[in-house]
Amino acid sequence: MIPFSDEELLPAVEKSLEKIKPMLALDGGGLTLLGIKKGHVFVQLQGACQGCASSGQTLKYGVERQLRIDIHPELEVINILPGAEYEFEAFGE
Repeated sequence: MIPFSDEELLPAVEKSLEKIKPMLALDGGGLTLLGIKKGHVFVQLQGACQGCASSGQTLKYGVERQLRIDIHPELEVINILPGAEYEFEAFGE
């Protein structure tokens, strides 16, 4: 159980993601933080990362790993494809 509210997690998640963005940019990619709900961090991969065969590995072993190291070991990252933002909005309802 994550001992922080989604609102408390937001600044820490944003700071941690800033560490990762330069690495993604080296390959022509990026990510956007859509929000946090119940300890799940919703992002949208951008640029070359969107649709890349390695994007799943990038999320789990890059983004999620960094968030777990920096913040809490139970955080989970979920990629929302462009046009499917309703998945984030409806999560947990």
